[in-house]
Amino acid sequence: MRPWLAIAMVVAAPLVLAIVEIFHPHPHDLFDLDVDRWMFVHYAQIPLFPLSALSMAMLVRDRTDWAAWLCKAGMFVFAVAFTTFDTAAGLVIGLLVKGALASGDPESWRDMIDALWFDPVLGGKGFTDAPLMGLIGRLSLSFGAVAGAISLKRAGHGWLPVLLLAAASFGINVFKSHSWPGGPLTFGGMALAAGWIRWQALRREARAVASVQVASAPVDASVKAVAEPRDRVGVR
Repeated sequence: MRPWLAIAMVVAAPLVLAIVEIFHPHPHDLFDLDVDRWMFVHYAQIPLFPLSALSMAMLVRDRTDWAAWLCKAGMFVFAVAFTTFDTAAGLVIGLLVKGALASGDPESWRDMIDALWFDPVLGGKGFTDAPLMGLIGRLSLSFGAVAGAISLKRAGHGWLPVLLLAAASFGINVFKSHSWPGGPLTFGGMALAAGWIRWQALRREARAVASVQVASAPVDASVKAVAEPRDRVGVR
């Protein structure tokens, strides 16, 4: 696999997600939303959340230690929980707001929209500002990233990229949101860490191949030196 392609496979999804979430609206009154931008961002996030989780899992795909398995499990839970949360609190809310605004009497829709928006499990706001599915997703992301960082450090990767991978995953928990700044800092930092880790792995593989080639060169020369006299004898 070409080096740039190997790096792009683990960087592309979280990096695109970080860029998309820069444009995530900050809702105060839902009826004041830029509905078109809201819907665009949430449609884009539906594939990008699981693809970003897959990118992180790919960093430890060849690892079989307990930390790698926990990383993969954490990323799976994040993908399922956060995609479910974002579908309800993002796309469904957006469609309801769009219908309310088009109806000419949006206030008659408010109770129905608020019932979902403040739902403690699937809501966008939740009664405690931490809807359950969103909270499970955020914590699973950090749990998986920390486990992955441990596995990668045990595999010989440097401290800086694995610490960046672990630390970046907490941005979405610190800010309790995947809109700016929580989401972009989280997924942008994880994309940078993933690219750094994959680049380190490719460099290490290249050095290993080069050392094998250097080690085998004298052997090839000696075999050739023995073969040449035999060829001459055969010719005579």
